[in-house]
Amino acid sequence: MTQSVDAQTLNNIHAARTVNHIPPEAHRVPFRNLRHLLSLHATATPEKVFLVHYDADGAREEYTYADFNARVHQVAGYLYDDLGVRRGDRVATIAYNHAETVILYFACWLIGAAVAPQNVAEDDRRIAYILRNSEAVVCFARAEYLERAERIITSQDEELGAPNIRQIVVMGGDGTGKYPDFAAETASRPNTFISTDERPTLDDEALLVYTSGTTGAPKGVVLTQYNLLVDAQGISQWQAITGNQRMMCVLPIHHVNGIVVTIITPLFVGASTVLNRAYSSSTFWKRIADEQVHVVSVVPTLLQFCLDYADAQAAQNESIWGEGIGKQQLRHFRHFVCGAGTLAMSLVKAFEERFDIPVLHGYGLSETTCYSCFLPIDLSWEEHRHWLLDYGYPSIGCPIEPNEMAIFDPLGEGRELPPGERGEICIRGHNVMRYYYHRPDANQETFKFGWFRSGDEGFYEVDERGRKFFFITGRIKELINRGGVKFSPFDIEEVLLEVPGVKVGLAIAFPNDYYGEEVGAYIVLNEGAQMTEADILEHCRARMTFEKSPKAVIFGTEIPVTSTGKYQRLRLREQFADWQHTQFKKS
Repeated sequence: MTQSVDAQTLNNIHAARTVNHIPPEAHRVPFRNLRHLLSLHATATPEKVFLVHYDADGAREEYTYADFNARVHQVAGYLYDDLGVRRGDRVATIAYNHAETVILYFACWLIGAAVAPQNVAEDDRRIAYILRNSEAVVCFARAEYLERAERIITSQDEELGAPNIRQIVVMGGDGTGKYPDFAAETASRPNTFISTDERPTLDDEALLVYTSGTTGAPKGVVLTQYNLLVDAQGISQWQAITGNQRMMCVLPIHHVNGIVVTIITPLFVGASTVLNRAYSSSTFWKRIADEQVHVVSVVPTLLQFCLDYADAQAAQNESIWGEGIGKQQLRHFRHFVCGAGTLAMSLVKAFEERFDIPVLHGYGLSETTCYSCFLPIDLSWEEHRHWLLDYGYPSIGCPIEPNEMAIFDPLGEGRELPPGERGEICIRGHNVMRYYYHRPDANQETFKFGWFRSGDEGFYEVDERGRKFFFITGRIKELINRGGVKFSPFDIEEVLLEVPGVKVGLAIAFPNDYYGEEVGAYIVLNEGAQMTEADILEHCRARMTFEKSPKAVIFGTEIPVTSTGKYQRLRLREQFADWQHTQFKKS
């Protein structure tokens, strides 16, 4: 990467990874690497439960720190000895929330390899691109996705194929297929991993996660072991998470939120975590009660699902939390962490009033490891509600210890703005990524003046103690943020323009109660063309996943443009207002 980036950009990246004049190489965590951290807990509290896992059928399993550490070493041995994975390599996953997925991540980190997790909601072309771009050498696929993984990796289609993947390994299989079976291959391995490589350092790459860009090409965000640990340290300090507490994960662990907040953070302090296959309204509160969970990380979509479930329960004269669950069973539960999507004031107000549980709203990006700010935990209830409800937008809070935040001129000229004035949210600190992988163009623009430029618009206000409370008001980059998963409108528009008779097709992000934003299509037809909403939706769903496809279609004749001829998508949002309260489901 350094050979393809000019010296000024390298200096800017270094400045953006510095906090309060402390450079990123001056590490501020007391561990040599992730292996060191895990080993300490496995030695000091071997019988303490680290990971509880519930599968899709509700079957429960748990791993103590000693159990988990031993299993990680077994898998690391398999990766190193049989698959030839070495320090600096990348390992891809096409998987979902499962104990085996977590174990695999840590096994890679013991070696010093990086994980490139795939989002199965993406289409085949996008996954193939990421597999190639990441230069992953091995791909671990859950049995449910094995056929898809094989099709993507071995395809001769010019838009598919990943010849750099030299081996597919199946997870959750029956051991009878043509590919190596994860459980069978690792079960009898020694529980102490030894390699001939130098041990990984905090600066070794740990994650390569991909985020959509306005050009349509996904960008690989390179995060180091230090990034993960220093952000987890900042989160645990801000949220007052200690070793005697328990967190719960209902968000996907192909994303930094699920990985950092509810796996690395509890590990950092020697706490426990409960990993769910996915969120389920019928089991959500029961798991919190049964497992004595203190903190859960969610996205706004899940708050809406909780409200819907409460309404359904109340209509049947049942507890809003589910059968047999009352406030007494939840007395240990402290608060929700909420971010990664657009949070409406009406939603957070309704949620807190209904459940009497605080929501600590926050903000961050993959490029800043995960969270960069939260509402303070020490606010009184009146102050908490003030910052959530009195400014037209719910505050995303104040910067956590690993980073600084500021608002700059949105034109990218590096001019910092005063309180109340809107501009671009910018961040610098030890949790800022190492760089975008193989994207010198993006690195140059993103780190233009020594800060990480988020592309999000916002402002800040100052409280009587001098703390800066930040707000996000929209996006300068025109991405669609559906439930925390970001899609490039340009990708969707390429598919829309494939439809015969479509002159212009724009992907529009419109407000939606369930996912913060949903995908709409604004269509201008060629003269004489006949087309229905069903025609557009059918074509898109044949080419893209349900999540990425438009859910509503509007036909028009005019499109607002800027003076330079660029489409103004934001001015079309209001035309989709009729669908704000609609929950779109797969048919």
